[in-house]
Amino acid sequence: MGKPLTDYDNPWKEALERYFPEFMTFFLADAAADIDWRRKYEFLDKELRQVTREAEVGARRVDHLVRVHRQGGQETWVLVHVEVQGQPEPDFAERMYVYNYRLYDRHHRQVVSLAVLADETALWRPTGFGYALWGCEVGIKFPVIKLLDYRARWDRWRRGRMTMHGWRPRCG
Repeated sequence: MGKPLTDYDNPWKEALERYFPEFMTFFLADAAADIDWRRKYEFLDKELRQVTREAEVGARRVDHLVRVHRQGGQETWVLVHVEVQGQPEPDFAERMYVYNYRLYDRHHRQVVSLAVLADETALWRPTGFGYALWGCEVGIKFPVIKLLDYRARWDRWRRGRMTMHGWRPRCG
């Protein structure tokens, strides 16, 4: 029998909605610097639910789709996929790919997919999905934020010994 389910959804959902600019700055400083924070950003969870059944109540993850504007004025959608399961999920990278291409197919917008992994398995770090056959290649590569990597740094940052902008997630 597996571990009992813990309600991680609501705290993550509330934190991302309330602190989205800080989240981006803390974990993805380069991307955050390219976003025009003077313009309003908007959560598009309805649009996300239209393309995925996994976003339904009961799933142990939080997905957010956020419309932002870049410094040059271009509108960009950011899919922030927060993986809060206590153990690795074999189909995670494929699901990230599916979410990304379904959103692009439905809305014809560039979609940036980000993964936050809150599990306790240090070696599980899916960073992409794809396949190739007969010269045809299809896939996605996405940045991964592994919360385990931030434990010691978080403590140093809270004590004022590090800046938020000094960190980058692992990608590929």
